Amino acid sequence: MGGYFGITSKNECVADVFFGVDYHSHLGTKRAGMAAWAEGIGLQREIHKIESAPFRTKFEHVLNDMHGTTAIGCISDRDPQPLLVRSHLGKFAILAIGVINNIDELIEEYLSSCDGAHFDAMTGGEINGTELIAAMISHSNSFVEGIQFAQSQIDGTAGIVIMLEGGRLICARDKYGRIPMLIGKNDDGYAVTFESFAYQKLGYEDESELGPGEIVELSPEGMKQLAEPGKTKRICSFLWSYFGYPTSTYEGVNVEVMRYRNGQKMAMNDMEKGVATEIDYVGGVPDSGTPHAIGYANKSGKHFARAFIKYTPTWSRSFMPANQTERNKVAKMKQIPVMELIKDKKLLFVDDSIVRGTQLRETVEFLYENGAKEVHIRSACPPILYGCKYLNFSRTVSDMELISRRTIMELEGEEGLKHLEEYADSKTERGQSLRKAISDKMKFDSLEFQTLEGVVEAIGIDECDLCTYCWNGKE
Repeated sequence: MGGYFGITSKNECVADVFFGVDYHSHLGTKRAGMAAWAEGIGLQREIHKIESAPFRTKFEHVLNDMHGTTAIGCISDRDPQPLLVRSHLGKFAILAIGVINNIDELIEEYLSSCDGAHFDAMTGGEINGTELIAAMISHSNSFVEGIQFAQSQIDGTAGIVIMLEGGRLICARDKYGRIPMLIGKNDDGYAVTFESFAYQKLGYEDESELGPGEIVELSPEGMKQLAEPGKTKRICSFLWSYFGYPTSTYEGVNVEVMRYRNGQKMAMNDMEKGVATEIDYVGGVPDSGTPHAIGYANKSGKHFARAFIKYTPTWSRSFMPANQTERNKVAKMKQIPVMELIKDKKLLFVDDSIVRGTQLRETVEFLYENGAKEVHIRSACPPILYGCKYLNFSRTVSDMELISRRTIMELEGEEGLKHLEEYADSKTERGQSLRKAISDKMKFDSLEFQTLEGVVEAIGIDECDLCTYCWNGKE
């Protein structure tokens, strides 16, 4: 995934952008960068790896070394950025968040149509997707025309922020609004952000949430719309279920509040079925599973408890490092049991989702090793049946990496793939067999998933405006 933050102001703003970018550290683990513009200095930029040290540690020196009244920055899980570009459109810095599925085809098309064109290759021969976007924009007659051309050609998602020499920002939400782009305002200028709380903590008030494909220009004097929003929106539902920060609000819906509602709906489903009635404690698989579990506990009347605590002072978060084996080991090392809340207890845990299932299996084994009598699992979203192709967050090499898909293949082979909708539904025979098979494999005493309808109701916006591809395969 990735996150971004930028400010254009009448005053020095590098420190505020430093903190604003840092507030997006939960969205990426590999690289980070900042760029600034100052009168008399021009464009400046720094990029660092953040795999072994957090953003603050790697970038704290910019508070003294970088200056500007306009600045942008990003956390990235793939491309080093922002990039500095010089073209016939002028000098500018650019960052882009999302994923380009057809990057190889677009590169070949660009190279064949532009004599002498070339791209810098990264380690392994890959091309920086942001460099490709910058090239496509620079090949056009204006920034707006170039952004719209790039977004029309990209199979995937691209939210773009451009900092112009002179201090203006051009902000373009991705074509279908899959990731958010929010604008804040204070007396000195404007901020653009992925996470709304980032600018709110810095004294900015909500000004606008850009629509899909909308493009605006920001300066300290005002905001100017350069392109109207499109009519089709597909904002990612996982923003609320998992990777959005709890204090953020998208499309008017707060993440933490949605998760409480979602947990309540899961509890209501269990209560209607008369299952999991003898539970001693309800807990969340930390961190994002916790608010779903609080909602479940509040509605069911069962006590909420943290049967194990994540030791976070020295351990990075669970999807660090990039290697899956090491990631699993780190996740296990962080889990510290509270024996009094585990031994001989019947526990129900709510996880934000079940993707591959590896870490959850180890969590359940850990609970049994520490004396749990029963462990019941609830997933705060439906079975994940399709790998995400619109964001580079939790992307899978193959759909068979997904535990639900893999289990369906084990149950019924290729025939099962014709009945994915039935497998997602717990009311069907196939749906029940999927849950039992995963439970047997993972040593759960019971397993249930939130329904698609339940997630949509908990979010509270029209389903047609949500991307639910990973659950039902709808584009």
